Amino acid sequence: MSREAMVNRTTKETDISVKFNLDGSGKANLNSGVGFFDHMLDGFTRHGLFDLELTCKGDLNVDCHHSIEDCGIVLGKAIAEAVGDKAGIKRYGYFILPMDETLVMCAIDLCGRPYFVFDAEFKGEKCGEMDTQMVREFFYAISYAANMNLHIKVLYGENDHHKIEAMFKAFAKALDMATQCDDRISGVLSTKGTI
Repeated sequence: MSREAMVNRTTKETDISVKFNLDGSGKANLNSGVGFFDHMLDGFTRHGLFDLELTCKGDLNVDCHHSIEDCGIVLGKAIAEAVGDKAGIKRYGYFILPMDETLVMCAIDLCGRPYFVFDAEFKGEKCGEMDTQMVREFFYAISYAANMNLHIKVLYGENDHHKIEAMFKAFAKALDMATQCDDRISGVLSTKGTI
């Protein structure tokens, strides 16, 4: 069974194309127009063992907001489409990831109900060309577009680059865990019989 998705979205602010494979090998082809964001997506792809192709033509003459938020929307939709009916998957995923002085926790429930909790602070306004406040907006967009319950918390840390990179990698590991199939699961993992 192929767990892949292709999603396109065009607005007056952005034109985005995403091809996503849950069962990949960590290959990425990225061009969001924001170098630091591409670096974060590369870490997400590699550490989740996904394959991701993403192109975004956005109104970067304004700022990076629309590009990064809309990439979250499109990637979230692609994740939801690739997961499919969720039959046989573990549904829950979690990871605590260290990166030098930083420790980040991420937990996911692919429950079909969006909810987002983000507990992190940054010292600077930017990392490279990416506004640090866009980290929250990106993950918020993913959680709602993918209908997932997503919690991200920086347990401790000092360096903004390390915090953000640890978030993307922890999210990748948690998503990889949540989407793994388990032969013991018949249908979907829910007392309701549906998620």
